[in-house]
Amino acid sequence: MTRPPVKRVRGCRAVAGRQHDLLPGPVDIVIDGETIAAVVPASEGPLLPGDIDARGRLVVPGTINGHQHSHEHFQKGRLENLPLELWTHYLRSPKPVPWTPRQVYLRTLVGAIEALHSGCTTIVDDLSLGAHLPRDHLDAVFQAYEDIGIRALVGLAMFDKPVDSHFPWVEDACSPQALAMLRAIPVPDRDALLALSDELAQSRHPQRHRVGSVLSASAPHRCTDDFLRSIRALADRHSMPVIVHVQETRLQVVCGGQFYGCTMIEHLDRLGFLAPSTSLIHAAWLNPREIGLLARSGASAQHNPWSNLLLGSGVQPVRALLDAGVNVSLGSDGTASSMTTNMHVVMGSAAALSKVREADLGQWIDARTVFGAATTGGARALGFGDRLGTLEPGSLADLAGYRLDAPSLLPLNDALRQLVYAERGQGLDLLVVDGALAMQDGRLCGIDERAIAAEIADEHARLAPLFADNERTIEPIRESMERIYRRSLGEPVAPDTYPARIGLPRP
Repeated sequence: MTRPPVKRVRGCRAVAGRQHDLLPGPVDIVIDGETIAAVVPASEGPLLPGDIDARGRLVVPGTINGHQHSHEHFQKGRLENLPLELWTHYLRSPKPVPWTPRQVYLRTLVGAIEALHSGCTTIVDDLSLGAHLPRDHLDAVFQAYEDIGIRALVGLAMFDKPVDSHFPWVEDACSPQALAMLRAIPVPDRDALLALSDELAQSRHPQRHRVGSVLSASAPHRCTDDFLRSIRALADRHSMPVIVHVQETRLQVVCGGQFYGCTMIEHLDRLGFLAPSTSLIHAAWLNPREIGLLARSGASAQHNPWSNLLLGSGVQPVRALLDAGVNVSLGSDGTASSMTTNMHVVMGSAAALSKVREADLGQWIDARTVFGAATTGGARALGFGDRLGTLEPGSLADLAGYRLDAPSLLPLNDALRQLVYAERGQGLDLLVVDGALAMQDGRLCGIDERAIAAEIADEHARLAPLFADNERTIEPIRESMERIYRRSLGEPVAPDTYPARIGLPRP
């Protein structure tokens, strides 16, 4: 299916500029190729070829989902009430499910479809290909994003340490059976990972390709120091954005002390890993010294509020980050934990959580700030600067249009507040990505969504018994990991750490 190019979005109300202000009257958004050329007062007269009638629409920049895992999408809804350290083993089982390229293609579309239906026009996919790095699977992921019309940055979730070394106390806490199972999980070849990532940096650089790549270091405690230095060097050589999971949970803070004698963020700083266009994913457990390191380095902290809530990981100290001048972006995380790639859910939970975390109402985070994190904050984190996340001349033409008669926007008192707190995608009926239609009249333009949905259901029915069988085999690992998790709760962390769990006192 084709995505027609757009020349002018006509007669809409618009949230425009770096501050995301609602313009006072109807406007036309003029598009030249992939870029916004102008935002001008609405014109009269008949529609011309390439014009989109957007009267009765509120048009805003498309949001940026800075973190999700497409390899999880077929496991959406299978797990609940598990902390990360127990949950993760159900996703990375010793007996991996075999996938065909077509199944990988469909799996990728699951998250992309929902993202688009929530006004998200850019998605970062932290992809696990498995130990053997099958190229036909990677090609299927890229093709899915090409077809559906979303902007995507795909990274290979890279680590080079065996799984049993990712946690402290494994020899004491793990049964012989669990240890054997952990040690049987294959680790991708580090040189093959770096070579493939180098190839993608050249062939699919995100500044030159709508469907591009990003460098992904899985987490410091899953990577050797030499591997982290190699990833940093690769990023510097190609001017590539980097993502890395850091201090998502209290146990990971404990791991830093056990493994490095300091926190993971301090360790990354000592390695020279922190830099602009580097996103620390989750970063929920932080202390003021670490926040200072992020501010000085120009690295971004990414808030994944909904996933962190469902996994019980905690709440990021967003206000402290913003006050220190740290850029904050937003992400959904994978659907096996968050259940959704809906960026309205992410924005709404981010804004609401600040009101629970901070007793001082002056410290609460407002809808404008959250919408900025989901747009310009995401653009800055990924190295796009001013080229993405705004409706203004020179920006990439990624925009979303909502019906002004939708329940969430009727009546319209404050566009950003109502988009963040009330809208969940039901009012969306127009998307433009890279200057071409991705959705018109509520229907996706790049794929036959009804046929794809039916095929996804059929393939899931074939795979579900394999997921269930794998989940049953994880019990020995789960029991051992629960001992590690519970032991970590009694281990000290730096006393000035901002407690990420609600109800604990602030330092």
